[in-house]
Amino acid sequence: MGASGSRPSPPQNCVHYVAGSSGVGKSHIIQALGQKACVHGYRVLYRTSAQLLADLTASLADKTLPAKLRRYAKPELLIIDEFGFDKIERTECPQAAHLLYKIIASRNQKRSTALVTNVDFDKWGDYLSDGPLAMAFLDRLVEGAIILKVKGKSYRAPEAKPSED
Repeated sequence: MGASGSRPSPPQNCVHYVAGSSGVGKSHIIQALGQKACVHGYRVLYRTSAQLLADLTASLADKTLPAKLRRYAKPELLIIDEFGFDKIERTECPQAAHLLYKIIASRNQKRSTALVTNVDFDKWGDYLSDGPLAMAFLDRLVEGAIILKVKGKSYRAPEAKPSED
């Protein structure tokens, strides 16, 4: 809270781009950021990329896409986790890349967005299956972004125990 007791002003178009391999704590970092934003009274919406694509794909079928796009444009912070894990959803919905782009474009320079991924920038063209769209997506995403690349060993790997067969 500020000195006057009001909440701090949200940054406009603050993009948090968190990248790294599996198990290094990317999701925990961004969830902590989202919880802190909630504590300060901001509206935060957390979705995995697969959940977001499933929701947008369904909105194509029931013709509610404009309403869904408005819904995802409203929160002061939208967190999209597990970007790059949703190959099945992208295969089932050829428009997936364009739908994700619509979300990012609608929030560009208006609301904060956090994207958690294990896809490096140079692989986005392959991942989205559309090089020019990937460039437009990245152009809007990285403008003024806070880019955090998390390196290290997986926190989960030491917990895995070999079977004793």
